[in-house]
Amino acid sequence: MFDPKYAQLIFSCLMALFMSCIMSLVITLYNVGVVDGIVMIWLKAWLFAFAVALPVINLVSPIVRRLVRLRIKKPH
Repeated sequence: MFDPKYAQLIFSCLMALFMSCIMSLVITLYNVGVVDGIVMIWLKAWLFAFAVALPVINLVSPIVRRLVRLRIKKPH
């Protein structure tokens, strides 16, 4: 178990991991189809996508949280 102060970092890592995995697989299959070596092509794409996704999620998530807070009604 992790200390709660690391919750945002763990969330960002897991979100980047899963989203980059799914999106790189979908985009790879869309672009090249099921060909010989597809697993290695996808793993290379996934590694690159994760390297981009992790810092992007860390930069964007505070902005998204603020935008969500602006859209949520406050209880009376």
